Amino acid sequence: MQHRTITTAALAAVIALAVPTNAWASPGGHHATPTSRTVSYTASDAVIPNPSRGFDHTTETHFRADGTGYTPLDAATLRGYRSEGVTQIVRVFYMEAFVDQRRLSPAWLRLVQHDYDTARAAGVGVITRFAYVQGGAWPYTAPYGDADLPTVLAHIEQLTPTLRRNADVIPTLQEGFIGLWGEGYYTDHFASDPANPGVLTEADKDARRQVVEAELAALPSSRSIQVRTMQMKQDALRTPSGTAGALTPAQAHDGSAASRIGHHNDCFLASPDDFGTFLSSPLSLDQDYLGAESRYVPVGGETCAVNAPRSEYPSASAEMAKYHFSYLNLDYNKDVLASWGGAGMTDAAKKLGYRFTMTSSTVTSGKHASVSVSVRNDGWAAPYNPRPVQLVLTDGRRRVTVPVRADASSWQPGTTATVTASLARVPSGKWRVALALPAPERSIAADPDFAIQTANVGTWNARTGVNDLGQVVSVRR
Repeated sequence: MQHRTITTAALAAVIALAVPTNAWASPGGHHATPTSRTVSYTASDAVIPNPSRGFDHTTETHFRADGTGYTPLDAATLRGYRSEGVTQIVRVFYMEAFVDQRRLSPAWLRLVQHDYDTARAAGVGVITRFAYVQGGAWPYTAPYGDADLPTVLAHIEQLTPTLRRNADVIPTLQEGFIGLWGEGYYTDHFASDPANPGVLTEADKDARRQVVEAELAALPSSRSIQVRTMQMKQDALRTPSGTAGALTPAQAHDGSAASRIGHHNDCFLASPDDFGTFLSSPLSLDQDYLGAESRYVPVGGETCAVNAPRSEYPSASAEMAKYHFSYLNLDYNKDVLASWGGAGMTDAAKKLGYRFTMTSSTVTSGKHASVSVSVRNDGWAAPYNPRPVQLVLTDGRRRVTVPVRADASSWQPGTTATVTASLARVPSGKWRVALALPAPERSIAADPDFAIQTANVGTWNARTGVNDLGQVVSVRR
């Protein structure tokens, strides 16, 4: 099958804002009205295994001073996750061997690269965190065992090629590095008094700011990081809490640091302040802050303690909607998740992140052929990474891809987006039409596992990764 892509340079005549309604003149001088056909679609009730959303499994691996502890990702296990509807993992790379060494070993970097290669082949994303030490038994006491600022910055610099090479399968990078579990609290070097790590001086904040800036520089501009508390982002950007300090719609996709820092709450629902996640006074300032800016940045995490009734599903689902959760750890806390019951877990599996449902499409045939598609977001969030929108036309012999001037990351929950494109550059013929939402990275753009499936009955083509509109458009020149 021949494949043809209409390039951006040709889009001036390709993209339209509305379906043409005027009559067109035939070559013989007779006037004819373009024929239009509208199709409505049935919503699916299934859990859709789409990329960068849903429940995740959390994994960890270690690299100790003697070189032991590294457990590589297993391809069969990852494929098994996909079969249960899980499309991503959180992967914590513990770097014990390098806590007092500035140089990362090539052998360890090869192990990390192999994990990303394994995940890519299995169609699984890897939310990534690097850390030096885990916590032991409570209470935790200094020294904790994390690395100092120069070491952290040196390691981020050496990890930069790996992060950029594998950004296609890294949905987001958790800040990591600082403190126990890389969660930024119990630390020997990023709090002036390790015995009282909740009190930060301006020097402490500046050191942490340098880590955030280094990570943002290490990643391509299309990728974000996540910090553990709202205050961590506020300190990094020197902004206040509350809606006054939150990311605005105008900033949402401007490439600024504010637009590239999200949040992971690893004690979601556990207490009024989620065990120190919300730190403002009153707590409502941080809560309003997160509710506002989570529309545009990645938010996820895990539950960590039963705290009824707040940790029960009616309250939990309302908060996941408010904070636009895209992912949640399926492995912890199992007591909290068990309290949600089968119905609650299924509902969350459907609504975490985005859930795109096609409602209708209209094709207009003739000399001024066009296609219009309406898509509703029934999930709790929008995609937090760029997501191109395309029309794919096939006639059994040829395939033409028409880029649509839209980015599905702007399709907010509870809204319906309508995209329309002219087929002015498409060759004459009868074409079957599909909506495609592929990954933007060339390395995985053709992989159906990384494409978005809409929540509709009978529209998904698992082989090609497109959503069939059930429409045929006749293009006439």
